[in-house]
Amino acid sequence: MKIVVGEGSCGIAAGAAKVYSALESALNGVNAELTFTGCNGMCFLEPIVDICDKGNLIKRLVRVTPGDAGKIAAFVNGDGDAVKDLEISDDDKAFLDKQTRIALRHCGVINPEKIEEYTATDGYKALRKVLTSMTPEEVIEVIKTSGLAGRGGAGFPTWFKWNAARQSPGEEKYLICNADEGDPGAFMDRAVIESDPHNLIEGMLIGAYAIGAKEAIVYVRAEYPLAISRLEKAISQAEEAGYLGDSILGSGFNCKMRIKAGAGAFVCGEETALIESLQGERGMPRLKPPFPAASGYWYKPSNINNVETFANVSWIILNGGEAFAAMGTENSKGTKVFALTGKVKKGGLVEIPMGKTLRDVIFDIGGGIKEDKEFKAVQMGGPSGGCIPASLLDTRIDYKELAATGAIMGSGGMVVMDSSTCMVSMARFFLDFTAKESCGKCVHCRIGTKRMLEMLDRIVKGKGKDGDIELLEELCFAVKDGALCGLGQTAPNPVLSTIRYFRDEYEAHINEKRCPAHSCGDLLSYSIDPAACRGCTLCSKKCPVGAISGTVKNPHTIDSEACVKCGSCFNVCKFGAVKVN
Repeated sequence: MKIVVGEGSCGIAAGAAKVYSALESALNGVNAELTFTGCNGMCFLEPIVDICDKGNLIKRLVRVTPGDAGKIAAFVNGDGDAVKDLEISDDDKAFLDKQTRIALRHCGVINPEKIEEYTATDGYKALRKVLTSMTPEEVIEVIKTSGLAGRGGAGFPTWFKWNAARQSPGEEKYLICNADEGDPGAFMDRAVIESDPHNLIEGMLIGAYAIGAKEAIVYVRAEYPLAISRLEKAISQAEEAGYLGDSILGSGFNCKMRIKAGAGAFVCGEETALIESLQGERGMPRLKPPFPAASGYWYKPSNINNVETFANVSWIILNGGEAFAAMGTENSKGTKVFALTGKVKKGGLVEIPMGKTLRDVIFDIGGGIKEDKEFKAVQMGGPSGGCIPASLLDTRIDYKELAATGAIMGSGGMVVMDSSTCMVSMARFFLDFTAKESCGKCVHCRIGTKRMLEMLDRIVKGKGKDGDIELLEELCFAVKDGALCGLGQTAPNPVLSTIRYFRDEYEAHINEKRCPAHSCGDLLSYSIDPAACRGCTLCSKKCPVGAISGTVKNPHTIDSEACVKCGSCFNVCKFGAVKVN
């Protein structure tokens, strides 16, 4: 019997390492193998422990604590009911059952630090096929047939980039993986590297063979220490097994791989800024053309794709481009991974065929909105994306259809918002991020985002003026048209999409000095309804500034001058006496 603890970053943060340690003690002398895996995507249930027998999953235990280690040991020793209270529910099982996993197919299944577990699941079989029976042009043709588009956000055809680099003259070429995942709320690439690093390596090696590169580089943000550690081990194992280095698998194809830890600049998600950082320069975008396929790293032909793109490659080679293209829509082929976060009941990683709707992901797989509140919007594409309202919940997940809403597919961040979210404040949050992350190279992005942020600051503080909305829109289009790179060109998207769908909230903030979502502190006031107040004194005890006065069993009052609008009184009142105005 095998006991498998989920130890991705999410699991460890929830206490999985402590559970593993407790199991080491509890299983001492017990006939069971204790091991670990990465994240299976069910982040909302961590820590997760799987019990397997003869290679089959027989029990999945969720929200496990170190104190449950004894129950697991008892189950291994024959007590079939010992872990009954820890077993996953049928409703939660559906979270994975309703997905189609290709990029995530090994995540949460194999031990990411054991190459033999990867090879046991057909790992490196695609690489062997490519090196022994396919030309680089045939590899590119298979990728073309699959319709695989870059999963980093732009959705550019992968085969086209590979072919352009392949056809560029010169012997010195480079293949680069962009693992600089910077979108707030996005963690797809991190999970793949932590849970299935050999799949990334294999996909990159196939790409390197296709374009003729002898060196591959993974540019990963330094904030991902576990991902870096596991990838380093995987690279070392691949070298020892003959999958990396000189004459791989005796084919005569040479390729080495290394890791570059980036400092975490959001702009380095733009491929030319990433290249500048790789070269030891400040991460700032280059003018294009020339494109990296002609002049990239050290001004040599280079190809850049993100982690999820490479994670699909070996599956496509083994199963054929037609099998991948059979999933999805006419414009968007295959599957897409999303990091489902925010006000959703079941947050985690979701991989579904293109063509599913936002409703399918948020309500069918994600279980709907926390506390059954009203769904308001979903932010797609991170700071570069836009907010899609409830009226468009049946929009299909397709590059063109999402773009038509004012959002983008992006790398796969999906932040769900309920009725308590202020959309003006949400636009301000994302613009604050992009303004701070601007490299400053071009005036439109450096100055334009700052001016827009200043206007949004005024609006959420109740100091907005007539004409601000129109001026915001004018600035947005000026920045989109004049910015040098994708960061500046897409920075206005959250503002434009919220004005488009939630203009009434902007007008309420400006004209009525009111926040409809009761979220912007400067526009709120708190009062106590004397008819509802029971004088329990809980609110006065919780008030951090002593702004609430009153005696036991008598109505209390709030000093509006002293109130800091923290909301503590509203949160603790059991009788609905505290009112937010």
